[in-house]
Amino acid sequence: MTQKVAVLGTGKIGEALLSGMIRAGWAPADLLVTTRRAERAEELRTRYGVDPVANAEAAKRADTLILACKPQDMGALLDELAPHVTADRLVVSAAAGITTAFIEERLPASTAVVRVMPNTPVLVDEGMSVISAGSHASADDLAHAEAIFGAVGKTLRVPEAQQDACTALSGSGPAYFYFLVEAMTDAGILLGLPRDKAHDLIVQAAIGAAVMLRDSGEHPVKLRENVTSPAGTTINAIRELENHGVRAALIAALEAARDRSRELASGNG
Repeated sequence: MTQKVAVLGTGKIGEALLSGMIRAGWAPADLLVTTRRAERAEELRTRYGVDPVANAEAAKRADTLILACKPQDMGALLDELAPHVTADRLVVSAAAGITTAFIEERLPASTAVVRVMPNTPVLVDEGMSVISAGSHASADDLAHAEAIFGAVGKTLRVPEAQQDACTALSGSGPAYFYFLVEAMTDAGILLGLPRDKAHDLIVQAAIGAAVMLRDSGEHPVKLRENVTSPAGTTINAIRELENHGVRAALIAALEAARDRSRELASGNG
């Protein structure tokens, strides 16, 4: 039997999932989307050949519902969906901080719920999506969620208790790298380089370093040591980073992101 998948709240992340699924082989006829604006719905219909519907209609027709709304909108969306969701549906949440228990309490008993935390590189098929099972989700449900999010990058299963930490590290992670690139580009300008050249140098250094981390199998300390010659330029830079507490600041930043994820889960949005 053909499985229908609905993406509810088709913003940037939702559209990335939609396009990735189509490239991975899902037929547009088996995909539904919901949006707040009629012009956005028509844009998605034209671009992908999918069927825009209302949230209630998606709940009635789709076998899998991907909730790609903002965390603060989740309660209202679930209230709208609940009368139309049957217990044989799979509900996948991609909203930061929203627990599977929060969703299960608002839907029919025994509804399978899977929680996923993607990050924005799904927009370029290089995302990391962290996946956790709710109380009623089966191995098949997890595998189905992995197939969907695997179309736009890698996936990783973790216990739900680790989701807030993963949100801080991976969900928010790209922003930390952009912040670092921004700061290093400014430093390049201070050192006398034009902005465009400083940007190109740092971006390629970041891409090369990431590929080496992924493909070499080496610990990051080892890779750093390979660049760090005795009494050389790199060790002087590392000393300044340590003197300014960069490592401690990163740890504190991730703790703050984790704590905010917990606040969202508790309803303090």
